[in-house]
Amino acid sequence: IILSLFLKIKIIIGKMFCPECGNTEEPLIDGICKNCFLKTYKMLKIPENSTIKVCKHCNSKLLKGQWIDEYIPEEEIIYRTLEEEIQLDELVEEPIIDLEIKQMRGTIAECEIQAIGNILGTEINEKHETNIKINHTVCPNCSKKESGYYEAVLQVRADKRNLKTEEIHEIETIINKTIEKQSKKDKLAYIPQILKPKEGIDYYIGSLKTARKITNNLKSNIGGISKESPRLISEDSSTGKGLYRIWISFRTPEFEKKDFVEYEKEKYTVLHINGNNIQIKNLENNTIINIPWNKYDKLKLIGKKEDIKKTTITNKTPNTIQILDPENYSPIDINLIPEYQNMNIGEEINCIKINNITYILLD
Repeated sequence: IILSLFLKIKIIIGKMFCPECGNTEEPLIDGICKNCFLKTYKMLKIPENSTIKVCKHCNSKLLKGQWIDEYIPEEEIIYRTLEEEIQLDELVEEPIIDLEIKQMRGTIAECEIQAIGNILGTEINEKHETNIKINHTVCPNCSKKESGYYEAVLQVRADKRNLKTEEIHEIETIINKTIEKQSKKDKLAYIPQILKPKEGIDYYIGSLKTARKITNNLKSNIGGISKESPRLISEDSSTGKGLYRIWISFRTPEFEKKDFVEYEKEKYTVLHINGNNIQIKNLENNTIINIPWNKYDKLKLIGKKEDIKKTTITNKTPNTIQILDPENYSPIDINLIPEYQNMNIGEEINCIKINNITYILLD
């Protein structure tokens, strides 16, 4: 009898029976048969209650110590939080998960998660309920914005003159467009303060990166020169390192288009000003050259476009063209260059008088 019982136990052990139901026909999973395993199996793990911190100004949320996902609807924040909270078991194949916000009770979202999946060849349906509590607070960037925080001051000036109204309008258009574009990727792309001293305009800018972007856009669109100057404002008590703000000086040129400049002892009129260079034309031989901005200081303003006068051609020879002095009407002979060939006696033309020398201007 004892031997017979021993043999039966040996056969059962060899077949790996389920300790819960005694099934010996199926392989065991975690020590029990498939049917018993599926009775308590859960595809999803999700906490019954979760709390998220959301900025009341920009709707960013705090995740793992970092504020992310700015400017998205609160409902989307809840759905994303549910997706992050769900833990899907590795046995699940072909999962389908449906999320739904059943109702909002104040700052608490009552949510339902329904899941369908294939586990070991069997389709399983599950339903879970969970609550997401929204804790409204203020993120560090919005806190900085509210307090008027800034990293840079952009000082816009005109070199040795006042900014003109049309220049200010163009400058502010460029700044506003840059801020609008940068704000989509730079959380500190804002201007908390604008000051207007008599010398120009000072823009206090939240982000140094955006301040530099604005400066580059001004230079590429209207031309000018810039310089950065860091200023120590305090010291970090934890590291002992200095904390700095950056002052950026941006200067538009002293001269404008159609003004007159001296370069390497020769006289020129300004044709164009852009972000790459200053294009000027020689008043004597009409040759055109481009001056890069790193040579800006070698250009000297010698006349304004308002100084242009009208005069008349009174005579023309094979070698000279004669005009009247626009101030005292005395005759002036000027060497005839190819560009003057088509001018005729009696024709009214523009001229400029610089250091008692009169130059004919071509349109």
